[in-house]
Amino acid sequence: MRISGPPGRQRRGAAVAAVVLTCSTALTGSPCAAAGGGPAPAVPAPKLDWAPCAQDRTYDCATATVPLDYAKPGGRSIELAVVRRKASDPGRRIGTLFFNPGGPGGPGSVQMPQMYELFPREVRERFDIVSWDPRGVGNSTAVNCFADAAEARAWTASRPTGFPVGERERKSWIDAYRELGRACERRDPELLRHVSTADTARDLEQLRRSVGESHLTYMGISYGTFLGATYANLFPDKLRAMVLDSNVDPSAWTDDGSRQPVLPTMLRLGSDRSAAATLDRFLSLCGAAPVARCAFSAGSPQATRDKFDELIRRLKARPVEAWTYARAVADAVSGLYVVHPGWTDLAGRLQELWQGRVPAAPAAPAAKPPLPVPYLGEEQGAAVICGDSPNPRDPGVFAALEEAGAARSGDAARYWTWAAQPCSTWPAAPADRYAGPWNKPTAHPVLLVGTTFDPSTPYEDAKAMSERLADARLLTHHGYGHTALLNPSRCVNDHVSRYLADGVLPPKGASCEPDAPPFRAPEPRGGVATGGGGTAGAVKHSA
Repeated sequence: MRISGPPGRQRRGAAVAAVVLTCSTALTGSPCAAAGGGPAPAVPAPKLDWAPCAQDRTYDCATATVPLDYAKPGGRSIELAVVRRKASDPGRRIGTLFFNPGGPGGPGSVQMPQMYELFPREVRERFDIVSWDPRGVGNSTAVNCFADAAEARAWTASRPTGFPVGERERKSWIDAYRELGRACERRDPELLRHVSTADTARDLEQLRRSVGESHLTYMGISYGTFLGATYANLFPDKLRAMVLDSNVDPSAWTDDGSRQPVLPTMLRLGSDRSAAATLDRFLSLCGAAPVARCAFSAGSPQATRDKFDELIRRLKARPVEAWTYARAVADAVSGLYVVHPGWTDLAGRLQELWQGRVPAAPAAPAAKPPLPVPYLGEEQGAAVICGDSPNPRDPGVFAALEEAGAARSGDAARYWTWAAQPCSTWPAAPADRYAGPWNKPTAHPVLLVGTTFDPSTPYEDAKAMSERLADARLLTHHGYGHTALLNPSRCVNDHVSRYLADGVLPPKGASCEPDAPPFRAPEPRGGVATGGGGTAGAVKHSA
């Protein structure tokens, strides 16, 4: 089987989208349902009764009630958990900035507070920042396919970590995800049909109305860029400003509405190639650094790449306890999302494995989110991706797709190929799915940010998004990691702040550098830039 075309896909002409995620990655592939289009039927905006959040009173929390099915606004309703941090300089407040942290399946009630200090200072001063758990996720009315935590843990233990290796593991992987889909369908089949990105875009429009804004100001990262592009084309006259960071190519995400996709989602997006290029860059920069800065360094870029290849061969032959070859590859890809301290930590884990030791588990975040952390099972992201993005429906083709992908981009392709396989047996198709067009003229232009070495959403996808949208300006971040928000650049933050506050776009062809290159101690930052951190991916998000 041969894979060809620009970064993992052939361009068909009208639409564009991709993601992972936060942090997370991809499952995808129910048969395409009819594409959604046009505004939702008029329904009253939900009332938000803001109150200080239970665990952090610097944030306000509220619950929004919205229709499950906007085509039947009088039917079943669902709840959305919403969180707000008010503008820190109320005298200069401009309005509300809505934020989606990616995924799909990213809980805004948890991740926006985790990322809050990463927003440019002027943005925090001048905007109330509002996020929410999208429908199907977290503290909102959520997809939950297990009776209790023990049942969820048992299911997780039933399938390989990372991706399957060999016929026996492939069977257990496919069987496990087929059973997950069946369990989800048994528990709430109606909800599964109404968690598409189009549904969430309509929810976002309701939330905009609820806070009294005449037009939407929005920032989305990773999968949140596909949500932004969907909103911009469903409600083009309601856009004030929109920043899309680490873009998903919407045409690739939806496969232009195809019912018979040849490639799985993440290979269409080119995530395998981008991850392979970023991993190679990681190893080269590590090899150019002293061991004190990069524990895995072998003294030169080539020697360090050779050392990594040898480690992979060793793990294929003999795992280090639970650290199999597949787990190490998956950890390497996800470990590239956040440069500081993620790349240094990844180098340390690789060196531990090289020495035959089990790497220490990462420390849990110290700070509590405003609300208790909800259940965040894989099925929540799967329900969205498998509805939005078509995948081959025959599980038996994925072994050949894996090999074809590996021929072009190595082991990263194995990880990203199997990330989408669960969608081959996903039982639900969305009632409302938007698959383009993506070029409806918007009230105001969109600002796109693309990072050149991103292990999840390729820079090529940011260029594709700029071609798809009617009026968009691309800012190039010559940096590393997944999203510029999680990998700060004062230059990017300055452009984002100026655009959100005053509507001023960067010059055409503008580019920025990261604040601190990998394997150097981060320099103190002032101005609009803020600290580091973030989360990278649960549930194989591409976004």
